[in-house]
Amino acid sequence: MLRALLFLLSGTLTLAASAQEADSERGQVLFTNECSRCHVPVEMDARLRARWMGRTGQELFEQIRMTMPAETPGSLSDEEYYDLTAYILESGNVAIEGGTLAHAEFANLEIDPREVAAVTSDASSQPWTHFNGNVKSTRYMPLDQINADNVADLEIAWTLDTAPFGPQAETFNVTTPLMVNGRLFATAGATRNVISLDAATGQLLWMWRPEEGERFDDAPRKGSGKGIAYYNNGGQEIIFTMTPGYYLVALNAVTGDPVESFGAGGYVDLQQGLRLGPGREELDIGISFPPLVVDDVVIAGAAHLVGMRPVSASNVKGDIRGFNANTGELLWTYKTIPEPGQLGYETWLEDSASYTGNAGVWAPMSADPDLGLAFLPVESATGDRYGGDRPGDNLFASSTVAIDYKTGEMQWYFQTTHHDIWDWDTPSAPLVINLPDGTPAVVQTLKQSHLFMFDPETGEPLFPVEERPVPSSDVPGERTAATQPFPLLPAPYDRQGFQKDDLIDLTPEIKRRAEKIAADYRFSELFSPPSLYQDPQDGTLGTLHLPSSTGGSNWEGSAYDPETGIIYVPSRTATSVLSLVNDPEASSVRYIQGGGRTPSIDGIPLVKPPWGRVTAIDLTSGEHVWQIVNGDTPEEIKNHPLLEGVDLPPTGKPTRSGLIATKSLLFFGEGPGGDPVLHAVDKATGDTVANIALPASATGVPMTYMLDGKQYIVMAVSDFRNPARIVALALP
Repeated sequence: MLRALLFLLSGTLTLAASAQEADSERGQVLFTNECSRCHVPVEMDARLRARWMGRTGQELFEQIRMTMPAETPGSLSDEEYYDLTAYILESGNVAIEGGTLAHAEFANLEIDPREVAAVTSDASSQPWTHFNGNVKSTRYMPLDQINADNVADLEIAWTLDTAPFGPQAETFNVTTPLMVNGRLFATAGATRNVISLDAATGQLLWMWRPEEGERFDDAPRKGSGKGIAYYNNGGQEIIFTMTPGYYLVALNAVTGDPVESFGAGGYVDLQQGLRLGPGREELDIGISFPPLVVDDVVIAGAAHLVGMRPVSASNVKGDIRGFNANTGELLWTYKTIPEPGQLGYETWLEDSASYTGNAGVWAPMSADPDLGLAFLPVESATGDRYGGDRPGDNLFASSTVAIDYKTGEMQWYFQTTHHDIWDWDTPSAPLVINLPDGTPAVVQTLKQSHLFMFDPETGEPLFPVEERPVPSSDVPGERTAATQPFPLLPAPYDRQGFQKDDLIDLTPEIKRRAEKIAADYRFSELFSPPSLYQDPQDGTLGTLHLPSSTGGSNWEGSAYDPETGIIYVPSRTATSVLSLVNDPEASSVRYIQGGGRTPSIDGIPLVKPPWGRVTAIDLTSGEHVWQIVNGDTPEEIKNHPLLEGVDLPPTGKPTRSGLIATKSLLFFGEGPGGDPVLHAVDKATGDTVANIALPASATGVPMTYMLDGKQYIVMAVSDFRNPARIVALALP
């Protein structure tokens, strides 16, 4: 049937053969790799129903080819676009009637969310109360029931299949559960259902689902999201979630019912009170992370569509807001893009602060209750590759900002990237730590593989920082910052910039081909700016660059051991091409990301391995302690025809690992696309202690807790083919 359906897409006989070969399974892989940052399969039903019924399949194919992927439309082959179209049609439950698209009605699977069981815990329990373990985001748990002597004996204690949480099975889940009072809380399903489980058995206790209609259809950040937040209001336990349609919702943690006393029947509409983009009708704002709850304040972040190809320089601003956690009353608004008369406004030249948007906080946040401060990792402003419409340093975009969480007043800031045109959002929660000698600090890891450490009260760097001259742009209209901040310690934990010596050279033939490909591009330093695709001066196709816009390190964050003062940072080495095009049909911005895809040698990365790693850094001295790869060599590299007979050491994978530290061990998975294994290593040396088999790749960040004297390690796992699962490991 699928072949017959796809045959319709062929407008001429020359395309028919490709259309008949279309494969929705291959299309699903492409969708996951190229489209899932902005879309989820379940939204295809509503999109096709609203916009494509009665139109031809060929029109849909052409639209997808002209607009996807968002960063590099038209960069796939026709065969790949046919596969992608096949998967989108299948996901949208579309049938063919008389040569046009028609919707096939189907019944959604329903489950009964009202079955609630009472769960208690004893004094031997240790909770996991925040996305990163605690409000300080250290991802450390002082548990040692699972240790080097027995970790190899870990087995699956229970699993939860997320297929029933819909309305359509989700094959990729990145939730990090919480565990409080014997109940585990997580998000599941494309529409971001909230579920509660018995933390010992995995039995479903309740489920709550948002029903947002058009708000969901228009949401820029869909999917199950990264998790939820927990709050105890004098004994009343509350779960906070932020929906794809951008509501802040309070749920009773015992029953799953909305808390009627919060906002309007449990809901606060976060679309209200925004500073909109002048001349823009689109409301490009949402989020996939949970809010931060500290004391009686719940802080809501903001996220937008990927900004590689913004339709306009004008967009809604990513203001951060604090609400009374008991009533939902708005307490304050922190304006990440200042208004006239406010500090930082002078860094937005030519009135660019009046229309520029973004600069939200899409990553997790942290807080220090003793100081009354919340720490915000602020993203870049509108335009991830071109800033000609927003001249100046653009405070407080791409900064770490400390605010009084009771009032929203800024206490200090540090901008880690001036006039960001690399999409180097501040991507992870600042860690609030104490060094072994008692010195307090705030630690910020970054996409560009820099680590900055600040005094929590003043924001002064604890290791020296230099403002160094950096390359300027030759793109018309762009005015790059003259200098950028470089920490003198610690050293970068992943590669920065791309030079000839970084080209892969596993064999003479591979090296020759890599050099030939690279001749069409510019090499780079860390802060080399994007260049024009098919530049009229030198004919180059863009700038080869490291790290990419997704890291280095990213939202998965790091883990800190307070006993040793060592932080563990996962990172990846993945090449990107910074190339700009003028495309008036796609954007009113003069230049946006465009051109071809990142080149490879028949699928072999252009950059030398390792491609993924974990680095241990002593934060007292600033020195690296050890660095290891994040797993074995990918199978497609091991078995590549160009590497036949080559003895490869483990290369790691260009994936992003999530990790946790316990009193005994460091655990990490391999992230989306990695092997189905949880690694346990010695914290002091990085030596492997055990590799625990999983049903699929660990795509959520692992967490751990103790319940009734038993330690569990729990994470979401996904293989992009079958419904994602939440898996709990424990000793027999």
